[in-house]
Amino acid sequence: MIEKLNAIPLFSNLKQEHFLKIVHLVKHIEFKKGRMIFNEGEPGNGFYIVETGKVKIFKLSFEGKEQILHIYGPGKPFGEVPVFEGTKFPASAMAMVKSQIIFIPRDKFVNLIAETPGLAMNMLGMLSMRLREFTIQIENLSLKEVPARIASYIITLSKEHGGIKQVTLPISKLQLANLIGTTPETVSRILKKMIDALLIKVDGRTITISNYDGLIDLSDSGRIE
Repeated sequence: MIEKLNAIPLFSNLKQEHFLKIVHLVKHIEFKKGRMIFNEGEPGNGFYIVETGKVKIFKLSFEGKEQILHIYGPGKPFGEVPVFEGTKFPASAMAMVKSQIIFIPRDKFVNLIAETPGLAMNMLGMLSMRLREFTIQIENLSLKEVPARIASYIITLSKEHGGIKQVTLPISKLQLANLIGTTPETVSRILKKMIDALLIKVDGRTITISNYDGLIDLSDSGRIE
């Protein structure tokens, strides 16, 4: 268990004694595909970490339209803001595939943070990174054209895996369209233009970046030459 927790960035570089305390706090829960982990408006009585599987964070409009905010894989925490605010969850979370989830109760974790400066700093770092993610997402949805949003998403996938040139879409075109605020038809059309412009190659969900600099330019300009 300690080895698994040590692989999670939130718990990196903690002393052995602190790991032992965390081990006693966590609860492991399995969620089947499509099962809700929590709903928007429910009390934030703790936060979660993806151990295995994939989770989407989303909001529903009054008309029932879904807007995906984030998609998280192994090692990623979510639902952590209410831990500090003592408020309700601002969005909903659902398992996209069969997932093993770590749950950490709010009250005990807050007490642990108070006596563990290293954990507090890790938490602040994680929240700062989450704020940057939201800032980038808002910029993409409000200021960038759809081709720039798709290019930015592909670049992000590449960076998350060390800058590799071949990435696999972790979600369907429908979910990608939802994530970047467009339609599946538009996603398909833009990907075709990117292929014709020799920026990428596509084989199913596998995308090979042929022109990284050109993809970066597209993420800035939104125009495909």
